[in-house]
Amino acid sequence: MSFQDDAARVPGSAARPNSGGSEHQERVIPPAPDHHRPTRTAALWVAVAVGLVVLVVLIAFFVQNQDMITVRFFGLEGTLALGTTLFIAAVGGGVLVALAGGARILQLRLSDHRRKKAVGGSGGGY
Repeated sequence: MSFQDDAARVPGSAARPNSGGSEHQERVIPPAPDHHRPTRTAALWVAVAVGLVVLVVLIAFFVQNQDMITVRFFGLEGTLALGTTLFIAAVGGGVLVALAGGARILQLRLSDHRRKKAVGGSGGGY
């Protein structure tokens, strides 16, 4: 095998095989890329699967914690299932975190808008 025969097998090579050379010419197919970017549908599928797992865990939590307890809050009093009470407390904490995060994002956007206005840049990036 000559150098020209070897170079002819490399994709994008300028070398051409001899026309009077070997009768059998191999076609070189470039390898498929190993890295595939996930699609939005794949991301949605993963999110749905994770959500279903979380819901199953929550159902198991509620079923295992059905003991009735007395809850007192700022003079209010009532009885609820333990699982429901803990779930309400967790959702309330999540709401507080979301409000604090939203206030911080709003603060940063206003600060950025004021900075762009002071510098003279366009503030219409959204």
